[in-house]
Amino acid sequence: MVPVGTTAMDWWCPAISARELTRWGIETSIIVPGAFTTGTNHFAHSGRPADEARVAEYEAGPNKGLGEKILAALGAIVPPDADASAVAEAIVKVVDAPFGKRPFRVHIDPTQDGADITFAVMDRVRAEMLRRIGLSDLLVPANGPSE
Repeated sequence: MVPVGTTAMDWWCPAISARELTRWGIETSIIVPGAFTTGTNHFAHSGRPADEARVAEYEAGPNKGLGEKILAALGAIVPPDADASAVAEAIVKVVDAPFGKRPFRVHIDPTQDGADITFAVMDRVRAEMLRRIGLSDLLVPANGPSE
C-alpha cells in the first residue's frame, strides 16, 4: 500500500524540482535513455530483492518465474542495433539548441516502450497545474544568458 500523500508528491515534485531554476534563467532538460543492451547484459544483471525469504515466497506462488520471464521479454525487444551513442547525440542536440528552445524532456528509447507518451501527458498535466496555481513563470526560463 502506498499512501496517497506520497503518491501525490512523487507525481508533483519533478514538476517543481526540474523547473525551479527557470527564475534564474537556467533551463532544465531531462534526458531519458531507454535500455541499451549492446555490450552489456542489462536485464540479466538487474538488481534482485535482498529479502531472499520474500523472493522464495513469491516464487512458490502463482507468479513463479514471472520476474525472469519479464526480464527475458524486455531483453528480447531491444533492437540488436540499439546504440547508446544516440543518447550522447541527443544531449549534444539539446545543448546546441538556442536558449528558450530546449525541450523539457527527451526520450531516446530503442524499444519504444511508451514512456515518451506517458511522460508527455504527465508533463502537460503538471504544466497545467503550475498555471492553475499561479506558477506559470516556471514553465519558461527568465531572461537569457548574458552574452
